[in-house]
Amino acid sequence: MSTGTAGMLLKLIKFAAVCVAFIAGVSHAAAHGERAQEPYLRTRTVQFYDVHFSKTEVKVNERFELTGKFRLMQDWPDAVTPPDIVFVSSISPGPTIARIETYLNGWPARQSFARLELGRDYEFRMVLEGRTPGSSHIHPSISIKGSGPLVGPGQWVNISGEAHSFAFPIKTMTGLQIEDLQTFGLAHAVGWHLAWLAVAAAWLSFWLARPLILPRWLVLQKGREDLLISLRDTGAGIIVSAIVLVMVFGGYVRASAEYPYNVPLQSGLNRVAPLPASPAYAEIKVISATYDVPGRSMRLATQITNKGSEPLSIGELTTANIRFLNQSLPVAMANVDPSYPRDLIARTGLKLSSDTPINPGETREVRVEATDAVWELERLVSFLTDVDSKFGGLLLLYAPNGERVIAEMGGPIVPVFTELK
Repeated sequence: MSTGTAGMLLKLIKFAAVCVAFIAGVSHAAAHGERAQEPYLRTRTVQFYDVHFSKTEVKVNERFELTGKFRLMQDWPDAVTPPDIVFVSSISPGPTIARIETYLNGWPARQSFARLELGRDYEFRMVLEGRTPGSSHIHPSISIKGSGPLVGPGQWVNISGEAHSFAFPIKTMTGLQIEDLQTFGLAHAVGWHLAWLAVAAAWLSFWLARPLILPRWLVLQKGREDLLISLRDTGAGIIVSAIVLVMVFGGYVRASAEYPYNVPLQSGLNRVAPLPASPAYAEIKVISATYDVPGRSMRLATQITNKGSEPLSIGELTTANIRFLNQSLPVAMANVDPSYPRDLIARTGLKLSSDTPINPGETREVRVEATDAVWELERLVSFLTDVDSKFGGLLLLYAPNGERVIAEMGGPIVPVFTELK
C-alpha cells in the first residue's frame, strides 16, 4: 500500500469516527433536554419522588399510567416565580403520546392550579396513550407561570404499531360520538379556508388586472384623485362586502344550529389542598457543603436530630431526580421502583460517616458523601458559578418497621479542588 493510499484510508477512518460520534451525540441529545436548565431550578424548586411508569412497552392506542409525588421546596429560589399558577402535564418529543386524564391529589387537572404551598407534597396521576411509533423520552412536568416547565425523571417508552391506526374517539355531552378527534371538523376547516381564499383571490384579481402603480401615480400628480375610484370599483367593493357579511353571519347561524351547546375554553384556576403533612420526625441542619470538582463528589457535614419514637437510618439522598442510595440498607434498595430510569441512580451510592441508626431524641453529626460522574453528566456542577450557589434535596430516612421519613435539606455550597480529609 502506497503512502498516499494509506493517508487517504486514515482520513476516511477519521471521518467515519467523527460521523459515528456525531450521530451518537445527536441521539443522546434527543432526550435529557432538562440538562440545559440551571441547577438551582432542578435542585431547589420541585423534587419528584415515587415516580412510576406502569409500562415502558406500549402499542399505538394502548394506555399507560405515570404516577408519582413531588415536594415544593421550602427554600424556593428568589429568582424563580413562586408556584402561584401551576399546570401539571407531561413532556415528550412532539406528539408521541396523547394525554387522556390528569389528576392532582385526586382532583381532575384539566386546568391550572393556584397557590400551591411551599414545603408540602402533592401526588399526581396521568393516563397517557401511545400515539406515534418509536422510542420517546417521557417526563412528568410541573409548569409554573413565569418560570416555565420543571421536569421530573424521564423514562424511555417504546411505542409500536402504525401511526395511521391511532384514533382518539370521544362522546360529547349531547351524545354525539366522534370517532377521531384529531380529524373531526377538518373538512369544514379546509372548506372555509378555501372559501375565504377564493374571495381574497377574486378581490386581488379585480385590482391586479388593472394598471396599478405608474398610471395611478400620474393621476395623483395631476390632482385628479376623483378618477382613482370609479363607480365600477365601488360596486365591486359593495358586492364583496356583502359576500363577506353573508359568509360570516351565515356560518354563525349554521354553526349555532348544528352545535347548539358550546363550552368555551376554561380560564379559571383550581385550588387543591396538599397531602397531609407528615410528622417532622427528623430535623436536618447542613453545617457545611462542598463539591470536590476533580472527585465529582458532594460532601455534606450535617446535624441530624431524631424527634420521633423509632430509630432512623439514612437511606437515600435525592436531588434533581438523581438518587444516591445507601446500598447497605435493604429497605432503601427495596424502595427503588423497577421502572425508575437507571441512568438517574448513582452507581456508587451514598457514603456515610456513621451508618448506625439514630436513636429517638439523639442529635448526631453525620458526614454524607455523594460521589458519581452523574453530577457532570447531568450538568449540575454549574451551580458553583452561580451568584446564588446553593443546593437542595430530600433526605430519606427509614424506621425499623419500614416507615419512611422525608426531610428537606440544603444550603450554600462551595467548590474545592483537593480532597478534604
